[in-house]
Amino acid sequence: MNLYLQTLGYTADIVAPIFFILFLGYLLRRLKLIDDAFVATGSKLVFVITLPTLVFMSISRMDFHAVFNPHQLGYVLVAILLSFGLIWWLAARFIQAPEDLGVFIQGAFRSNYGIIGLAVSFNLFGEAGLAQASLLLALVIPLFNSLSIICLSVPMRRSDMKLSRTLVEILKNPLILAVLFALPVSWFGVKLPDVVAKTGTYFANLTLPLALLTIGASLNLKSLHDTSAQAFWATALKLVILPLVLTFGAWLYGFDGEALAILMVLFGCPTAAASFVMARAMGGNHQLAANIVLTTTLGSVLTLSAGIYLLRLIGMI
Repeated sequence: MNLYLQTLGYTADIVAPIFFILFLGYLLRRLKLIDDAFVATGSKLVFVITLPTLVFMSISRMDFHAVFNPHQLGYVLVAILLSFGLIWWLAARFIQAPEDLGVFIQGAFRSNYGIIGLAVSFNLFGEAGLAQASLLLALVIPLFNSLSIICLSVPMRRSDMKLSRTLVEILKNPLILAVLFALPVSWFGVKLPDVVAKTGTYFANLTLPLALLTIGASLNLKSLHDTSAQAFWATALKLVILPLVLTFGAWLYGFDGEALAILMVLFGCPTAAASFVMARAMGGNHQLAANIVLTTTLGSVLTLSAGIYLLRLIGMI
C-alpha cells in the first residue's frame, strides 16, 4: 500500500502543478482578470520569443553527444508517420465530409508537445529531460505542421498549398530557428556569456506559466455540450489508443527509463491548440477542432497521470 501511495504522490507532484496553472488561466478568464487581448498577446509572445528562448537555452546548455539519441528520433519519425497513415485510412471509411476528415486526422495525431510535453518532461527529469524533449521537439514541429497541411488540404482538394511555400513557412518557424542556432552551440560546447545566459534564462522561465495560463484561458467548457462522436473517437485515439500502442512498441524496441517516459509523454500529450487555428484558416470544421482540443486537454489530466503512475510503479522512472 505504501508503494502505491508513494507512486501516487510522485505522479501528483509531476502533473498537478501543470494543470493547476492551466485551470487557473481558465478561472482568471471567467473572472475577467485576463481577457482575449491578453490571451492573444501572451500566446504570440510565447510562440515568437519565450518558447524559442527556452528551447535554445535548454539545447545550448546540454551535452549534445550525451543526449542525442538517433534511435529515439528514428522511432518517433516512423511511429508518427505510420499512425498518421493508419488514422487516415480508418477515418476515411467512416467520415464522409471532407471538412471533418482532415480535422479528425489532425486532432488524433498532433500533440501539444511544445507546451505540455516540455513541462511534464522538465518536471520528470529536470534540465536533462527538457534538453531531450527539445531535441524531439525539433523533429516533431516540422513533421506535425507538414502532415497537418496535407491532411487538411487533400480532402478539401485545395490546390493553392505549394510545397515550396510550406517549406519556407516551416523554416521561418521561431522554434525551428531556435533549434538551428542552438545545435552548433551545444555541439562545440560554446559557453554563453553570463549576460546572455541570464537574460535568456529570465525569458525561458516565463514560458511555461504564461503558455499554460493562455491555454487555460482559451478553454470554453460550454462547447462540451456540442461534443460529437468524432471528437470522442479522436480523443480516444489521441489519449489512450496511440499512447498505449506506441509506448508498448517503444518498450519492445528496447527503450526504457527516461527515454521511454519521454516517448510516452510525447505520444500522450493533448492535441495542440494550433490545430484549431490551422483548421479554421484552411476551411476545416473548426468547431470540431475546438472540441478535440478541449476534450483532449481535459482528458490528458487523467491519462498522462495514469501513464506516469504506471511507469513509476513498474520501475521505469
